[in-house]
Amino acid sequence: MRRDNQSSVSEFLLLGLPIQPEQQGMYYALFLGMYLTTVLGNLLIILLIRLDSRLHTPMYFFLSHLALTDIFFSSVTAPKMLMNMLMQTQSISYAGCISQVYFFLFFADLDSFLLTSMAYDRYVAICHPLHYTTIMSQNLCFLLVIGSWVLSFAGALVHTLLLARLSFCGDNTIHHFFCDLSALVKLSSSDTTINELVIFIVGSMVITLPFMCVLVSYGHIGATILRRPSIKGICKALSTCGSHLSVVSLYYGAIIGLYFVPSSNSTKDKDVIVSVLYTLVTPMLNPFIYSLRNREMKGALRNILRRGTFSG
Repeated sequence: MRRDNQSSVSEFLLLGLPIQPEQQGMYYALFLGMYLTTVLGNLLIILLIRLDSRLHTPMYFFLSHLALTDIFFSSVTAPKMLMNMLMQTQSISYAGCISQVYFFLFFADLDSFLLTSMAYDRYVAICHPLHYTTIMSQNLCFLLVIGSWVLSFAGALVHTLLLARLSFCGDNTIHHFFCDLSALVKLSSSDTTINELVIFIVGSMVITLPFMCVLVSYGHIGATILRRPSIKGICKALSTCGSHLSVVSLYYGAIIGLYFVPSSNSTKDKDVIVSVLYTLVTPMLNPFIYSLRNREMKGALRNILRRGTFSG
């Protein structure tokens, strides 16, 4: 019976971005440029870390995984959105929509866990510098990354399995440019009490708890700096934490604005615009933040360019 109900909706309609028809071409070019910049910029970070032995440290190990995650994260939504804008279509199949929900949640959660691991790495580096190499061992780094992947997989799978149980018999229009979990739950004609409860519980575990861990880490870092105040110490802390803090602010700022600030039906356009910041702008800015604010990354880039010049 449930399977019959599910088959009544074979596709959903994505209303997309609140853009006037005459502006579609301009915004298509803009978002295509942003997506290509995201992919190429993060690939460059992975390449630099891979090729420069001086970047084979825990922080850059986490950063390479974050860059890879950002490529996948933006690829979950951007290509479909661009194709819909180009082809002037709005449809996405039921299976495609459920798959998009799963991979969106998976990579969003993975981003959160990796940022938390990087915050812990910075905490150990500044608060326990003499024991850094002992604490941040290769085994611990691998464990943190594998744990992040496993927890993200489990969290996304729970949401997706519960979503697949719901029936969609009426309205199939999603006021978004991708299949958003909360939007789909609202569209369902089934009882969504369990779904909403799990969204709250799992959301607290994969977003709120990691965010609190990041705040605690930086609280300890701030206290350590204040106990031994010096210009050199402050500059060193800023150089090692500035890039990560910028990325954390962008990532969690967008999430808080999107999911934790109360909104009404009249602010659906605002939610869509904030989602663009969350899914496209932040992954695009990460490579620029790390390359422009980090001397080691800039040095690695100069070395690669020199090699290319000499070999040419």
